[in-house]
Amino acid sequence: MIQRTIIVCTALALSLSSFLLSRMATAAPQSQEAKASSQAPPPAGSAGGMASGGAHAAVLDAHNRPITAGGFVDTGPIVFQDISQKAGITGWTHSMGGTPEKTFIIEENGSGVGLIDYDNDGWLDIYLVNGSTYEALKGNAPQPHAALFHNNHDGTFTDVAAKAGVTNERWGFGVAVGDYDNDGWPDLFVSNFGKNRLYHNNHDGTFTDVAEKAGVTLGNWSNGPTFGDYDGDGRLDLFVPGYIHYDVSHPPLPGTEVTGFRYCVFRGINIMCGPRGLQGEPDHLFHNNGDGTFTDVSEKAGVADKALHYGITSLFADVNNDGKPDILVTNDSTSNYLYLNKGDGSFEDASYASGFAFDENGHEKANMGLAIGDLRHTGWLDLYVTAFSDDYNPFYRNDGDANFSEVSYQYKIAEPTMPFLGWGDAFLDFDNDGWLDIFVANGHVYPFVDKSTWGTTYAQRPLLIRNLKGTSFEFVPPVTGTGLAGLYVARGVAVGDLFNTGKMDVVVNQVDRPPVILRNVNADTNHWVGLKLIGGAKSPRDAVGATVYLKAAGTRRRSDVLSGGSYASSHDQRLHFGLGESSKVEDVEIRWPSGAVQHVNLPRVDRFFTIEEGKGIVPSVYDKPAPAVK
Repeated sequence: MIQRTIIVCTALALSLSSFLLSRMATAAPQSQEAKASSQAPPPAGSAGGMASGGAHAAVLDAHNRPITAGGFVDTGPIVFQDISQKAGITGWTHSMGGTPEKTFIIEENGSGVGLIDYDNDGWLDIYLVNGSTYEALKGNAPQPHAALFHNNHDGTFTDVAAKAGVTNERWGFGVAVGDYDNDGWPDLFVSNFGKNRLYHNNHDGTFTDVAEKAGVTLGNWSNGPTFGDYDGDGRLDLFVPGYIHYDVSHPPLPGTEVTGFRYCVFRGINIMCGPRGLQGEPDHLFHNNGDGTFTDVSEKAGVADKALHYGITSLFADVNNDGKPDILVTNDSTSNYLYLNKGDGSFEDASYASGFAFDENGHEKANMGLAIGDLRHTGWLDLYVTAFSDDYNPFYRNDGDANFSEVSYQYKIAEPTMPFLGWGDAFLDFDNDGWLDIFVANGHVYPFVDKSTWGTTYAQRPLLIRNLKGTSFEFVPPVTGTGLAGLYVARGVAVGDLFNTGKMDVVVNQVDRPPVILRNVNADTNHWVGLKLIGGAKSPRDAVGATVYLKAAGTRRRSDVLSGGSYASSHDQRLHFGLGESSKVEDVEIRWPSGAVQHVNLPRVDRFFTIEEGKGIVPSVYDKPAPAVK
């Protein structure tokens, strides 16, 4: 998560002072004793937590408001409208911890969103992971439950989680969508503090938790999962990052054995402790045995995370274009992981060699969300990671063969993100001009920042960064009264075409608040096409891992079927291509997980097509005109 405390002792300060001072904000507790300790190294044998990034100067707008809750304009492009109440989803509220002051780290990470067409009717439904409370864990209060909002095809949704059997009722964090048993129906994996869930789709609107039988429950704090077929056997495997080894009966308080240091501060204010200084949890790779069970092959595959970094979000994706899915993991307050698939059941740790481990200055960050896509039409997947406030969100340009350059400052998109605390993110073509843009949801972790002079707020507005043909970017201004001017305590984010209109919408899961639907109402009249892929006998049935190259107006662009990413969330697995003014697709090249390559001709645009491996376009629910959604 989030808060970036670091153990500091006198010896370490003396030996690494020049390095650490360049990366630490001045920090001290509010007590007189702690104030003294901020002016000199702590006494021998003592230790404390300090923020690991320099304090960024407050950024205020013309009305003297923090830019995280200001900077609004009266006129400009209207891209998103918050339709949450109209859509009928605000009756459900996320809960995490149950205390307004957020004393412990487990209370603030928040939970993810999964977009899933669970009933195969051609309309995206919404799964929202929920947290829990201390009183619920003690049995003194009802357990908060997850929501499964069924899409009613008319712009509204109905929560059917109880009927569907997916309420979870554990302290939930992440979700991944994937058809792990290749029966043609999407399943759900939900990561928890405590035992995880694997919800098998029963094809009748209900699910059954089979995690115990499948052998994927684990048991402490699991985070953002991902499905992918790493060994090419046509079955989806599962990767689950671990975060912190947490014990609610022995919480990480300053001065206890759990933390090992005396105080935890951020900008001179006492805060929750962690993750630094706390024991991490290992990561897990589960091989799909094809019989409903999985085998933990983390050690054998070389991805067990023996360093116990604080795993946040993971994603299977082919970043070196060799046809085999690699594994990316964003780690909180520690270096990121990139494991390259060697094709023999094991992975090479290329985290440092690839350039993905650190930012351009060689520093680790409090890494959270992960967006991936071909932003520059090069055929290589670029990466965008969200980070803590007083730091910037790094953009990793793929220079080929998984060699990444962190170029946020070069593209002039670093500095404006510093006051914000980023979580879920995504690449989406909001205006269908054929170029992927960047969406970032934000929200702080310390409620008291609203009373500070730091130039940041607890609830924050999202950021939309428009891609100017792969050469530069611009921030889309937040127009008053629109979704970009909304203030959210955001965490998980998933994007997809909720209303089958060819516009990419956004769903946000907040902490201790109702969820948000930001409907795309951008006024562009550009063309688009959507593709639903079905794998053949040697590929996963839901085609996770497939790569599509679409050519229109002489331009070739790429999109991949993925599961996971953002912050602990899962996007629409149908592929969306904006076409700009082009009303014709010249070619669709599909590289299936099986290794087969298939070319398909699309007869028209501005609609969805279902394409099956080896067959081409097949009849589907998308052949009937969708009802207009107002």
